[in-house]
Amino acid sequence: MAGIATNVKDQIQKLTDRGMELDWGMEKAEEILLDVGYYRLGFYWNPFEIDDNHNFEKGTKFSNVVQLYYLDVDLKNILNKALNRIEINLRTQLIYIVSNEYPQFPTWFANKKVMNSKFVDEFPKYYNEKFKDKNKPIKKHHVNYPNDIYAPAWKTLEFLTFGSVYSIFYSIKDEKLKSKVAKYYGFNSVKTFLNFFQTIIFIRNICAHSGLLYDSNTPKEISTTPFFKFNNNNKHSLDSAIKVILYFLEKISTDRKSIIEKEIEALFNSYENNEVLIKIIAKKIGYVKKID
Repeated sequence: MAGIATNVKDQIQKLTDRGMELDWGMEKAEEILLDVGYYRLGFYWNPFEIDDNHNFEKGTKFSNVVQLYYLDVDLKNILNKALNRIEINLRTQLIYIVSNEYPQFPTWFANKKVMNSKFVDEFPKYYNEKFKDKNKPIKKHHVNYPNDIYAPAWKTLEFLTFGSVYSIFYSIKDEKLKSKVAKYYGFNSVKTFLNFFQTIIFIRNICAHSGLLYDSNTPKEISTTPFFKFNNNNKHSLDSAIKVILYFLEKISTDRKSIIEKEIEALFNSYENNEVLIKIIAKKIGYVKKID
């Protein structure tokens, strides 16, 4: 058996035995553990552990662990606003540009003249009865048009996962058409656009599913571009991924980009009097405070 469930008092005893200071008191610690959960909060005291027995660095405070957790939550909430705007815009531009390129093919995403055969052959796995029942506009379309195999692109792509939207773009045969979409966002290279697109999806999935953000690194190296510089030349860091998000957002709305950027800076700066958190923000996230 991997483990045995413990009550909150036993959990607190484990933490204190390992060297954590309950600087907010026992009662507050119980409240937070029952709210957030021992397992989830463990991702946030991990930076303070010094050995395989999960002992903590001397002076580790429970308050810093909790503040790191809320930093992560607040950052996800800020980025979610930006990512939602980007996701909708990417869907809209892909639908608009490709649908107007092939007005005779309203379901171009399932047409082998437009798309790679492999994608078209596998698409029915995703566009099935469950998909129709789950999404009312799609279901209504098939009630009104029972002979249609699929609803048109401007309906279908709105309800596919963001990862599927990426796959659709990737599977378009016409490289010039893909370049047209990429150039809308300022990219001369489709390869770089795809790399940035993957970065957006990676961070979006963490934020959407309440994953661990502050310690995340992109699986793939973010492409070098003239759009921005990487702090410490780290092309996997969360800070670098945030730069990608802000780049896309600026192409959609400079005002929104400015608002989100200021919210992120304000969040990080709110911890400027906490040396422990500032160190984690710099080391784990890769953020470097701007010098006025």
